[in-house]
Amino acid sequence: MTINNRAAKRSLLPILLFISLFLGTGLTLQFIGVDHPFQQLPGQVAIIPALLLAVMLNPKPLGDSISVLIKGAGNDNIITMCFIFLLAGAFSSVATATGGVDAVVNAGLMLVPSGYILPGLFVIAALISLAMGTSVGTIAALAPIALGFAEQTGTGEPLIAGALLGGAMFGDNLSIISDTTIASTRTQEVGMKDKFWENVKFALPAFIVTVLVFGFLATDSAPITPEAFSWAATLPYLAILVLAVSGMNVFIVLLLGIVMAALQGVVFTGYELSALGTDIASGFADMQGIFVLAMFVGSLGEFIKQQGGLQWISEHVNRLAEKVSRTGNRAQQMAIGMLVFITDYCIANNVVSIVVTGDLSRNLAQKHDITPKRSATVLDTFACIAQGFLPYGNQALLLSGTFAISPWEAVTRNYFGAVLLLVTIAIIFVGKSSQNS
Repeated sequence: MTINNRAAKRSLLPILLFISLFLGTGLTLQFIGVDHPFQQLPGQVAIIPALLLAVMLNPKPLGDSISVLIKGAGNDNIITMCFIFLLAGAFSSVATATGGVDAVVNAGLMLVPSGYILPGLFVIAALISLAMGTSVGTIAALAPIALGFAEQTGTGEPLIAGALLGGAMFGDNLSIISDTTIASTRTQEVGMKDKFWENVKFALPAFIVTVLVFGFLATDSAPITPEAFSWAATLPYLAILVLAVSGMNVFIVLLLGIVMAALQGVVFTGYELSALGTDIASGFADMQGIFVLAMFVGSLGEFIKQQGGLQWISEHVNRLAEKVSRTGNRAQQMAIGMLVFITDYCIANNVVSIVVTGDLSRNLAQKHDITPKRSATVLDTFACIAQGFLPYGNQALLLSGTFAISPWEAVTRNYFGAVLLLVTIAIIFVGKSSQNS
């Protein structure tokens, strides 16, 4: 298909405007010392001028441009993703209200042996993020306790923060109910179960190496005493993990998770069933921002796609990858990874980065015979690696506020992210080539 290079390049201006507004505003506010600088102009607001520019640059009549906007927002993958976001938010809210988060945290603390706070905290954060599917939620739940670890044991706050950040990003990358998993599997058109087992090949070796690294660095000796908790409150988290890995439809998994969390709360913790509706609504509200932003990104992507922008980028990235390697599809896998990595550094949101680059990545994968489970894994993994090294990402900023350290100190101790990057590159270039049979 022949494309108009001028129109294709012009179609990329709106996304560049979005990146400039979001990133530029955040960096400027951070420089002048404003609290939570990247939350002052949320992505779902920063993208509105970009959408207006896309409409203005579209050579077709206004009515046609609005149709393109609506078509992009109503894309099947986008809407499916949004419904899953809502259910994941509802489950997290109900499980928190019924004591699930506290129970999982304290259950993990029981497993930490004296003298190994660093590797223990990393493992706990990894398990909790794997169950919760959110790095920010994991950090929010564990950060106050982790700060207490630092104060009790004398372990440096940056090291504790780095262990927590790395563990949180482990689950963000691998968890079945993570928003990055949802986005990567939907955009690459692959089942979550298939992506999970492919992703394990990357995440597990990095996890083991990081545990060893933190074990070597551990110098503390103070024992940790967890608070009392109900083991029953951990069951919904364990159940959804088992059901999801077994291949059950994610909608059913999350609905069952909500029901189980509520029932165990009623039976074991005195949870008032009358509060269920409010808690579900609260979970929906927590996902409002990413819901709206995903729809707007879908609209922006439709403008770019219809005017040849994605094809123009694909041709240039593919040309560069073929220059690097003319055998197999290893260079193309790296191209997918670098696309989402660079995009995440521009917009500081790994989910949105996956959505923005998803179609292009799928096209590259199909053209170069890369299996969907591998392209989804590479896409998700590089997005999470980038997010874990972002000093202006939500994760680093949350750690900075809790530990009273600079975000830079937190991300530079993210040893899991560094190991995962090395493992991923090694698997791509040294491991068995991933091709469709």
